[in-house]
Amino acid sequence: MLTFYRMKPTICFLLIFISVLQLMSPGNAQCSLDYVVDTKIKDAISRIEYLPLGVKKNIACISVKNSGSLASCPAGMVVTGCACGYGCGSWDVQNGNTCHCQCSGMDWTTARCCHLV
Repeated sequence: MLTFYRMKPTICFLLIFISVLQLMSPGNAQCSLDYVVDTKIKDAISRIEYLPLGVKKNIACISVKNSGSLASCPAGMVVTGCACGYGCGSWDVQNGNTCHCQCSGMDWTTARCCHLV
């Protein structure tokens, strides 16, 4: 009778382990990791812009510094990063082209602005 009680946890563990293995088996499920990765790759490839031979695109960036808590990029450029005075690390991008430092009493804000050429 003592042997039966010792085997109970082992049997329970094996049953749980087998159940978990069955859940992990992708089978024909459309949610397998391979399926997700393949879908993402195909989606990215379909969005690639094909350029004629010899044509290259480069990125051009500038920094725009303003006093206060806002710094905006010139027309046609987008914010790729912000920096704030007084060591403030809390900022957000508004309308895609303006850096907004969220700390009070900002003395300066810088926006890193880029566009493709």
